[in-house]
Amino acid sequence: MVSTQHGRGPAGVVPAPLAPLFVLLCALLAVPVLAGAGAAEAVSASRAPAGRVVIVGVPGLLWSDLDPAATPNLWRLAGEGGSASMSTRAVPPPERAITCPVAGWLTVSAGQRAGAPGTGCAAPPVPQAAPGGGANVPGWAELSAFNATTAFRAVPGRLGRAVTEAGLKVAAAGPGAALGAADASGGIGRYAADVAGLGDLSPYGLVVVEAGDLTRAWTGGGPAPGASPDATRGAIPGAMTDRVRREAVAGADRVVGQVLDRLPRPGAAGAGPAGTTVLVAGLADTSPVPHLHVAIAHGPSPAGTPYPRGYLGAASTRQDGLVTNTDLTATAIGLLGLRAPDGVVGRTWQGIGPGGEPVTATAGKLADDDLASQVLVTVRGPFFAVLVTVQILFYLLAALAIRRGRGGVRALRAVQVVAVVSGAVPVSTFLAQLVPWWTLPVPMVSVIVTILGFACAITAVAFARPWRAHPLGPLTVVAGVTSVTLLADVMTGSALQVNAVTGYEPVTGGRFYGFGNIAFAVYSAGTILALAGVGQWLLSRGRRGLALAVCAAYGGLAVFADGWPAWGADFGGVPAFLVGVTVFVILLAGGRLSPVRLGLAGLAGGLLVGAIAVADWIRPPASRTHLGAFVQQVLDGQAWTVVGRKFSAMIGVTVGNWSLSLLTLVALAFLFLVLDRPSRWGASALGRAYALAPALRAGLIGALTCALIGFLMNDSGIAIPAMALTVAVPLTLAASVRAVRSAPPSTPGRPSRPAASTAPPAP
Repeated sequence: MVSTQHGRGPAGVVPAPLAPLFVLLCALLAVPVLAGAGAAEAVSASRAPAGRVVIVGVPGLLWSDLDPAATPNLWRLAGEGGSASMSTRAVPPPERAITCPVAGWLTVSAGQRAGAPGTGCAAPPVPQAAPGGGANVPGWAELSAFNATTAFRAVPGRLGRAVTEAGLKVAAAGPGAALGAADASGGIGRYAADVAGLGDLSPYGLVVVEAGDLTRAWTGGGPAPGASPDATRGAIPGAMTDRVRREAVAGADRVVGQVLDRLPRPGAAGAGPAGTTVLVAGLADTSPVPHLHVAIAHGPSPAGTPYPRGYLGAASTRQDGLVTNTDLTATAIGLLGLRAPDGVVGRTWQGIGPGGEPVTATAGKLADDDLASQVLVTVRGPFFAVLVTVQILFYLLAALAIRRGRGGVRALRAVQVVAVVSGAVPVSTFLAQLVPWWTLPVPMVSVIVTILGFACAITAVAFARPWRAHPLGPLTVVAGVTSVTLLADVMTGSALQVNAVTGYEPVTGGRFYGFGNIAFAVYSAGTILALAGVGQWLLSRGRRGLALAVCAAYGGLAVFADGWPAWGADFGGVPAFLVGVTVFVILLAGGRLSPVRLGLAGLAGGLLVGAIAVADWIRPPASRTHLGAFVQQVLDGQAWTVVGRKFSAMIGVTVGNWSLSLLTLVALAFLFLVLDRPSRWGASALGRAYALAPALRAGLIGALTCALIGFLMNDSGIAIPAMALTVAVPLTLAASVRAVRSAPPSTPGRPSRPAASTAPPAP
């Protein structure tokens, strides 16, 4: 219970805000639901192991490289099995975002992002021959020591060790394959320079083959036999010519053909009961810029049935046609019927099909995904530069219009319209993904025009009757569209955030589903402001109880959706969002904030996200999201490593992204030094808006509180308050201008002329 003061009457007692209770109840309900889902998934996870797994690594292979005439073997595999784009996530060279071939192979070996010392990329070192047909990777101890110092603590050799400890034999063909197949000591039981040198493949449970033509063409060859990892320390090579690339791709396809020709046929002696699964992976970059690469699975799947023709997917991305290189390790282990060792973070590839489209359409769509990612990389920086510049200029012009009254009513009307358009821009950056703007001739212009088109359409609805006359009418429409759009997006797979300029890009692979940090900032600010508008409308009709119930219920749902693993899967956002919603509901109810109430709200947020994380952790390891994975990291003593990495990223973004820091400062200065100060019109514009719509104050304070806590708890740092203010400040400006326009200016009148003297004239 909370004591509140209503008007000037005596203190009363009203029900406490319902949001914390609602979300905690949802969390308690989530535990048995998720546990039951986990049990179901555990049953479905039982699988018949494949006879063998063959991994063919083709670093640098793109879907645009494939052609039925130039790459017949790869085209055949794509036509008979599952296909996807692969995000290659590893430890990149300093100040670069690419995955070098050595790092790509070591990531397959470790099942976690790995890398190599040095500042450049080179071909993998040639293994040293060992008795009995095996080999040893030179400098393996140095590679292992280097990865122990990275933020991901990868342990190379996990894949090879897991297979050999299960009593299966491992073979590798090519220097890169040796890195991927080596055990914890850097040794391979059977090694050859090419697949022909391996002889009969029947005895082996895992065969790793390097089709390294693209790697050699890019790096100009490889280190001498027996060279140490020092040979990888060099510059980043430049781009290959089209002719060289075509020749290298054709060479890689011939290697794939040799592998297919040597595979035991089903039913042949030594073929195994379930045949052979071939996994083709473009597991690294062979260009100065990162790309999405080819991933193909052909043969029996972990469920025992063949991979159907169509798209591949994985629980790590939740996106059809998108997998990661760490998934390759988990898939190979799963296909062999083994348990994934601790530290293997990927998920098994699953077939999504069967698909009815021809291979040409599948390959074209996956090539278009890479094109979208490449275009996004080129336009994201300039887009944010334009966004920040335009926002700051608009704040300056709006300040002149409000403080000095230049242009009168027409200027204020223009300011209001532009403010609503500006407030609709953040959600429009996601809606723009409904249009393939990246395929148009000038992508930068195309994305801006597309975003403005959606923003103007939302603005037209915001100024429609009957709500346009209300001070919070346009604000409520824009904020409501923002909240509902992003809520529906995460409930249906987060497709609008993939390759959006404010979303996540699959190439870097920071996140593939749920709420990214910028999306969370936009969503939380939009939700709280929309509830302020709805609450004000109900309060003005005397429905105070209903207003509180509606705001608490939808606010609780919004917070729960943000953290629920199947939807938002957002760890750091839940406590911030819950505190913001709670602050809003308390103020809407007429209560007062206190350290105790804020502390209880923060505690409730921590308990909520903790309950969701534990419920996620109860599920089988292969089904967990990063929330459940964090619980396991806490149990394994690795939590501080993760927290330290997130904190370092937050500091880096805040210090390094000066443009968003500047935008945040200017937006806050505009809010408190312009809107909240008396102007030519008398009282402050914000004060007039509060007088007409008191719920705006509760909504604005709640949104700012959420943004502040989100800034402190997430690795995106200043990006969260910057984007939250990009929603909140323009919409608050629109409401303030509408309030100013609804009342006449209170400027002092002209001074009266001196009265005529009534004294008689002097004699």
